[in-house]
Amino acid sequence: MKPLHRRGLLAAAGSLGAAGIARAAPSFGNPDDPAEGAINARGTPGALTDPGPKNPALMGQFPSFQDPPPTDVNGMPLFWASFNNAHKRIQSGGWAREVTQDDFAISETISGVNMRLAAGGIRELHWHQQAEWAFMLTGKCRITTLDAQGRPSVDDVEAGDLWYFPPGLPHSLQGLGPDGAEFLLAFDNGRASEFNTLMLTDWVAHTPPDVLAKNFGVPADAFKNIPLNNLWIFEGKEPGSLDDDRRAMKAVPNTEPVIFRLGSMTPTKKTRGGQVQIQDSHNFPVSKTVAAALVTVEPGGMRELHWHPNADEWQYYIKGQARMTVFNTGPKAQTADFRPGDIGYVKKSLGHYVENTGTTALQFLEIFKTDTYMDVSLSDWLTHLPPQLVQQHLNIDPAVLARFPDMAPAVVPV
Repeated sequence: MKPLHRRGLLAAAGSLGAAGIARAAPSFGNPDDPAEGAINARGTPGALTDPGPKNPALMGQFPSFQDPPPTDVNGMPLFWASFNNAHKRIQSGGWAREVTQDDFAISETISGVNMRLAAGGIRELHWHQQAEWAFMLTGKCRITTLDAQGRPSVDDVEAGDLWYFPPGLPHSLQGLGPDGAEFLLAFDNGRASEFNTLMLTDWVAHTPPDVLAKNFGVPADAFKNIPLNNLWIFEGKEPGSLDDDRRAMKAVPNTEPVIFRLGSMTPTKKTRGGQVQIQDSHNFPVSKTVAAALVTVEPGGMRELHWHPNADEWQYYIKGQARMTVFNTGPKAQTADFRPGDIGYVKKSLGHYVENTGTTALQFLEIFKTDTYMDVSLSDWLTHLPPQLVQQHLNIDPAVLARFPDMAPAVVPV
């Protein structure tokens, strides 16, 4: 079969309706040789069958892997991962699961943790060598921390809120009633692990008793009942009111808050296709190494064709379903599907879109290791060039170019 090029495919679609090609969704195919995609194998049906062993339940989650669009070309490192197949570490007060670069090779800049704390469940006092950024998914959580000037803070967060702890600063997390808390953690290092943190109980258990006595000014036997193994997550007593805790810990007003109400902020950009709410160091000063966007895409909408010039993008899908194609040099292009709990990753400056393929609203997070959120809109670029220059590149009518959105809408349709 002779490979079909872009114009050839368009001609075929017009003349081979009886063969079924015209009934398929419009497709330009891959203009390079060899042509890819099922549309280019219609003449050899055996090339489309898959008679070998398979897992239908798993295959059904990835229609774009099983039948990629013909515009996909060559191959790319896998940019899909998921908490849904990550091992849970379960303890009396809750559980956690993580996806690091050890599990997800492409993810160099961000590692992720999905954690659940029951009402009263405590993630024990600890700290990290990396910054911790977090987004509340459900419930309520009380967080404590101490800044580099020795100022304590205690706050309550709920769904849509986030917090940020700079590297090295100690903190704790506790689920509140009636149903505890579930949240996403993101560390600004792809190899960072929640299973390997600096914990209070470990340090005290591995410090000589006479040193503890000298440090705290109490008898050594005051520490005779300390845990010999770390607690990590454990069931504790539910705390009292936030005001009571603030008074008890002598918290002083913090000039640089560690929490941010992302879910309730006025959208940074909003169209009839959806909205984007952006957080970075400009509106949340403490967050010096992580920027993020909460993206909502209505049915039929799409996060427009764009790229990020200053950082890799780590995505977390909260609700709905989506597909994304990532474009790289080569050319290379590959399409994947995403559902709640899945993770996507796009390297810096690679073009991509995220399309809502479901019947309900799609919501996901874009997370970046940077202090400043940046993106470049393809339509914004093309509409701010001399029109004749663009027309000569794409061979399109001037009237078509004039209809392109010219204000970087973020989510289309406008």
